Amino acid sequence: MIMRIFQVTVRPGKENEFSKFFHETAIPLMRGTKGIVQVLPGASRKDSPREFSFVMIWDGLESLKAFVGDDYQSPHIDPAEAELVEARSIKHYELVDAW
Repeated sequence: MIMRIFQVTVRPGKENEFSKFFHETAIPLMRGTKGIVQVLPGASRKDSPREFSFVMIWDGLESLKAFVGDDYQSPHIDPAEAELVEARSIKHYELVDAW
């Protein structure tokens, strides 16, 4: 399994608009995506009001590529959020079963 961590920094003044997109569009989309085993969305906090993230557990690389394409190491964003986002990053890890 693959752990994919996606982080976004929102443009100043766009926090509320992005928050609405995050909760109403992004979270339901990711929760309904084939190949995702678990989604852990992280909303902004008072000490980091412009930062949002997703930790996604994918069942494998093929499922991830089916969703984002062969360029899975680039942090893709929905066109609807492009004007709201200042910066984004993506990291991938092999999930370790430590339980």
